[in-house]
Amino acid sequence: MDSVTESAERPDLEAVLLGAVDDARAAIVEFSGEDTVGEYLGASFDDPAAATHRFLAELPGYRGWQWAVVVAAWPGADHATISEVVLVPGPTALLAPKWVPWDQRVRPGDLGPGDLLAPPADDPRLVPGYLASGDPEVDEVAAEVGLGRRQVLSLWGRTEAAQRWHDGEYGPGSAMARSTRRVCRDCGFYLPLAGSLGRMFGVCANEFSADGHVVDSEYGCGAHSDTPQPAGGGSPLYDPYDDGVLDLTESAD
Repeated sequence: MDSVTESAERPDLEAVLLGAVDDARAAIVEFSGEDTVGEYLGASFDDPAAATHRFLAELPGYRGWQWAVVVAAWPGADHATISEVVLVPGPTALLAPKWVPWDQRVRPGDLGPGDLLAPPADDPRLVPGYLASGDPEVDEVAAEVGLGRRQVLSLWGRTEAAQRWHDGEYGPGSAMARSTRRVCRDCGFYLPLAGSLGRMFGVCANEFSADGHVVDSEYGCGAHSDTPQPAGGGSPLYDPYDDGVLDLTESAD
């Protein structure tokens, strides 16, 4: 037999792979049962010698999922073989949200009484206490009183905190600050922080405002110490009227 005749008798590889629909369905039935496989959804080629047939999955809790059956064949083969049967999510499948490590899920305000939250070993916000923090006033005080703290805020840690406070609820961009022209830096209730952060931030000592919170020096509110008293003394003043002095008598018939 010459090579031309032999080539003509060989099945086309693409046709063999695409024609393995019944074999793919049978593999799913053998793997999971007759009632778990739905309508045929089509096939795609992974490479010249392999194709994936997809079927709708009919499984409780797996709405929108699909069966994927990988078949393979070598040039000249008269049938395909089953390589893999897997369950994969389709475009409408309900999936769990992407997993996030616990240390990335913790948010400000999550810490409660009794909770422990250790900083990461390589936390860029902290540096060893035997190193200078970069804040002269803080370093001098620490040396004088012998605090001996194992870790102190790094320059990166201070910068991050400053940006967070500046952009937060008690920063100049908040709704409260935008509603007044007065700012904290010239308020009598403003207590500046020590060290380099004191140039921008302080603590509010007004119990009717941001009491106990770190506030930006450019923050402001309606309870500023220079807020003027309202005009007037409250309710309008009227002369008293006593109807007891009136003599009411009935007219004669």
